[in-house]
Amino acid sequence: MHQHYIDEMIHRLEKLKNEQGGQLKAVGQKLANRIKKGGIVHLFGAGHSHMLAEEVFYRAGGLVPVSPILEESLMLHEGAVRSSTLEKKAGYAATFLPNTTIQPEDAVIVISTSGRNPVPIDVALYAKQVGCYVVAVTSTAYKPHVASRHESGKHLCEVVEDVLHNLSPVGDTTLTHDRVSVPFASGSTVIGAAIINSVFAEAIVHLAEHGLEPPVFLSGNIDHAEEHNQSLINKYQKRIPLLL
Repeated sequence: MHQHYIDEMIHRLEKLKNEQGGQLKAVGQKLANRIKKGGIVHLFGAGHSHMLAEEVFYRAGGLVPVSPILEESLMLHEGAVRSSTLEKKAGYAATFLPNTTIQPEDAVIVISTSGRNPVPIDVALYAKQVGCYVVAVTSTAYKPHVASRHESGKHLCEVVEDVLHNLSPVGDTTLTHDRVSVPFASGSTVIGAAIINSVFAEAIVHLAEHGLEPPVFLSGNIDHAEEHNQSLINKYQKRIPLLL
């Protein structure tokens, strides 16, 4: 029987809440603790995963101290096949990581559904070496079934402090049909966006409940938001060049 995509997403979101609700809250609190100490949150993903880094950047209702690592060669608009090839290239992360503003007081969220390719793993290892709090948004379903392509033999979920599972099966699909020869309709972006927005919301609440004013953007389409937003941009623009 054909199942509707939205029904499957509702099922996965309920599963996320029921099975990882405590973990989402804990990660949000750890992000808040980094922000309290002057840190910012960097996000990295290659291919489609880079969309989740952009999802929470410069976002109405979102945290201000957020810095996406947008390496264009690993995004799709400069060549989809090329970006996929480069993500698998050992040592490629070293070509762009020195240009980031990652510092020891920061947090880094690395997004990779398979968690097997060298570049996301190297980003996580670099951040750990610097002293950051490092989180993975990944699918733990891959580890038992596909080998890592990293020289260490490890998957992303094995090199970070905390793991948030995006509930994707191997292949990142959601549906099957008796007239379609392969499974179809990816789910990692929907669940990944829910994960990241959830932990950011938890961070905001944690900051507020500990007596701090959370640095949150107002929508630019609300009257008189510019002054509020500009004061926050002024505070963080040295650490987040993309805010300029």
